[in-house]
Amino acid sequence: MGRFPGFSLARRALNPLHRLMIDRRGVGAVEFAIVAPLLIAAYIGAFELSLGFSVARKVARASSAVSDIVSQEQDVDKAFLDDMKNVAKNILVPYDSSDYDLKITGIEVTGTTEGKVVWSRGWSDASESATVPYAVNSVTTVPADLDAVNAFVIRTELIVNHQLTLFGPEAGGTIPLSKTSYYRQRFGDTIKCTDC
Repeated sequence: MGRFPGFSLARRALNPLHRLMIDRRGVGAVEFAIVAPLLIAAYIGAFELSLGFSVARKVARASSAVSDIVSQEQDVDKAFLDDMKNVAKNILVPYDSSDYDLKITGIEVTGTTEGKVVWSRGWSDASESATVPYAVNSVTTVPADLDAVNAFVIRTELIVNHQLTLFGPEAGGTIPLSKTSYYRQRFGDTIKCTDC
């Protein structure tokens, strides 16, 4: 027997704990369990961000295209303007465009940043009713860098409520993506709406 009989007993009791501390077989699994949620969150975030930028570019293109088409006309009517919502929806394909607001306004610019609404039309696909258009003869502002004094300008405002792909509607995962485009008339001094 040794000098310290309790030493042998303590050594036998601590031996399994010592073996557990030097065993490295489960380290990879533990590290993966810690890092995996972070990697998955980063992947989902990057996917949603990329998709959001793609939809935002489509919204900008749709708003610009509608303004461009209307600015090439010399006169328009309600039926022609109503077709512009189909133009916007077709440009937004393949992304969901079932929740949008579109407003097209003809503005007679009288000052560097000021104009008068000549006509306005609006639609909202989400509520199946028209967005409230601007009142005729109401004063509105235009960007100063437009440099359109004594000109006629078409303003198109498009707002698309983009549904986040990985979050359902019940989670409230929508982001409003909007774009306002201004185009000057191409021919003549004004663009008349015959039945607005």
